[in-house]
Amino acid sequence: MFFKNYSVCFISFIFLFMFSSLNFILMIIFIMNDLIYFFEWEIISLNSVSVVMSILLDWMSLLFMMFVCLISSVVIYYSKSYMQSELNLDRFIILVLLFVFSMILLIISPNMVSILLGWDGLGLVSYCLVIYYQNLKSYNAGMLTALTNRIGDVFILMVISWMLNYGSWNYIFYLEFMKNDFMMEVIGVMIILAAMTKSAQIPFSSWLPAAMAAPTPVSALVHSSTLVTVGVYLLIRFNMLLIDMFFFKILLLLSILTMFMAGISANYEFDLKKIIALSTLSQLGLMMSILSMGFPDLAFFHLLTHAMFKAMLFMCAGVVIHMMNDIQDIRYMGGISMFIPMTSLCLNISNMALCGIPFLAGFYSKDLILEMVSFSNLNFLVFFFYYISTGLTMFYTFRLILYTMIMDFNLMVIYNLYDEDFIMLKSMMVLLFMSVISGSFLSWMIFSYPYMIYLPFNMKMMVIYVSFVGALFGYFISNMNIYSMNKFLLTYKLSNFFCLMWFMPSLSTYGVTFYFLNLGQNLMKNIDLGWSEMYSGQGMVDIMKNYSIFYNIFQMNNLKIYLFSFILWMFIMLMILLFIYLNSL
Repeated sequence: MFFKNYSVCFISFIFLFMFSSLNFILMIIFIMNDLIYFFEWEIISLNSVSVVMSILLDWMSLLFMMFVCLISSVVIYYSKSYMQSELNLDRFIILVLLFVFSMILLIISPNMVSILLGWDGLGLVSYCLVIYYQNLKSYNAGMLTALTNRIGDVFILMVISWMLNYGSWNYIFYLEFMKNDFMMEVIGVMIILAAMTKSAQIPFSSWLPAAMAAPTPVSALVHSSTLVTVGVYLLIRFNMLLIDMFFFKILLLLSILTMFMAGISANYEFDLKKIIALSTLSQLGLMMSILSMGFPDLAFFHLLTHAMFKAMLFMCAGVVIHMMNDIQDIRYMGGISMFIPMTSLCLNISNMALCGIPFLAGFYSKDLILEMVSFSNLNFLVFFFYYISTGLTMFYTFRLILYTMIMDFNLMVIYNLYDEDFIMLKSMMVLLFMSVISGSFLSWMIFSYPYMIYLPFNMKMMVIYVSFVGALFGYFISNMNIYSMNKFLLTYKLSNFFCLMWFMPSLSTYGVTFYFLNLGQNLMKNIDLGWSEMYSGQGMVDIMKNYSIFYNIFQMNNLKIYLFSFILWMFIMLMILLFIYLNSL
């Protein structure tokens, strides 16, 4: 009864924030005492068949849960203002809560079946949230999202059936014990493929920018910080099994290509949310690639710091889109730092954290990852792609800042831009604080000893070099004419290729369906409406119709027809008699 005067938003916010704080305290206790708790809760036991729900609590799951609950509580508080004109706000909040609960189920389960429950819950709720604004674009995006994620679900189902060979679905027991077993390797490959669909690596990348049809709070929570990192989290859990596999090296190649592709596409994009989505894709490629090089702790570290500033970036984008009369095209924006200074501050800080500007959240994880890449013994291709992608991050960020902050306002001649909403600002301030401090705070907490990376001076400064070059390019190219870059650098077709995410959205929609639908159309045209018609329904009708017309002529009581048919009949009889006579001779 105490809560009856409060909205669902407020109750959810308080609950999730408290839960996040609880997880934080527990996580510190677990790290200090080096604890892992494994619970088995027997739901039902019948004739020696027991259904058991197992829960794994260690510092990793608690830390991830803390971050998920913190971001979701802030996003729900933000939605209270962002979605205020929505009639069914409670339904929206309940969908978001369902999403959070699926996420938590997935994080704490060491069991493949409960992982499938959480994984499928995420896919389903994600679909419902993407099609929340009901129009054609949202339906298409929702179907693409749901069907791409179904591929991952199918792989998880196949893992469940393969694990029948072992007698239990608690994969956590078999990772080291069955490491060199063939079946375990098959399971590993399937887990990698499932993680690639959920974390949108090449060739499954096209759904992530399409999912931007969802409301902005959903993009902030689901498609930037939580849902898309589930694949990375799963691979971190399975890391011990996968680390020596050849397929992991293929994942490295695919993920650095994803990082590169997203960085290039973001420079061609003019939709504010899609630029941020492509930057998310780029960071996912970074996490996946460092994970496949054998540094799961660094991947986890980057996953957490990235979640903070990326959720804040989406929230700022939401405020800007609201202010700009629901226009997302950055060419209309400009000079917004004059009108909404606090939001611009948050936008700039999250952008700087994304670029890895020293001593913000992104710097600690990104710099460490790039130095470990320089330190590792992999080939030049990997090294090249890492650093080029880092430069491209700076490139599109600088372009975004130029288009939104520095250039002139471009929407209308007479404009009245209101200042920010206080509720949205308060929720962004929480994430602003975390975006500044979470990098250092996590690096002191989750690494039991500091990484000491000893490199030559130029190699150490390489990150800063590529960032400066990227920023410079971003500045020059944003100030150029719109076509001049393509004039002296690229042909029209090549720039089309880069602009359209290497044709992946077309390939994963038309490319998959075209030949099947074409075959179906030809079969229908030639068989259903062609030969089978001729020899069954319509053909029968034609024959009957022709006969009835023929007999109708006979029944007209015309003397000429009678006489003619009589002569014909006599002629036929004579012929038959002649034939019989000739045969008898």
